[in-house]
Amino acid sequence: MWQRSLKTCIIIAMVALATGCASVQMASPEKDQAAKTFTIKPEKANIYVYRNESMGAAVKMPVALNGKLIGDTASKTYLKLEVSPGEHTLMSKTENDAILRVNTEAGKNYFVWQEVKMGMFAARSALKLVDDTTGKAAVQECKLIQETY
Repeated sequence: MWQRSLKTCIIIAMVALATGCASVQMASPEKDQAAKTFTIKPEKANIYVYRNESMGAAVKMPVALNGKLIGDTASKTYLKLEVSPGEHTLMSKTENDAILRVNTEAGKNYFVWQEVKMGMFAARSALKLVDDTTGKAAVQECKLIQETY
């Protein structure tokens, strides 16, 4: 009897996690549209970190740039980070710490896919640099998050 109750509780929890949505602070629609023009200041580079999948919708994933927390992503969201040229370290803090170093050049956009993976006790992630065509299409599917820095 108690095993059936336990199974029922586990199933309900899994459904809630699969269908729930994490809430993050969103940028204005105007900022979202401006970011999707992919305009770059001549002396800067842009790094777009995006999550364009529904898996892990109930999970917020903190993102850090060069050791400083910049915001949490959620399903179908992205961050636009304006950086100086040079090497930058991105970290996605989940059950694992996914780390990606990106060497940026002025006047260029860089696109990083924050992939959600199943973990043992919580969500895991991976960070993957993708090409411009893939990155731009993915960002178009998402909404801009308000940075916390």
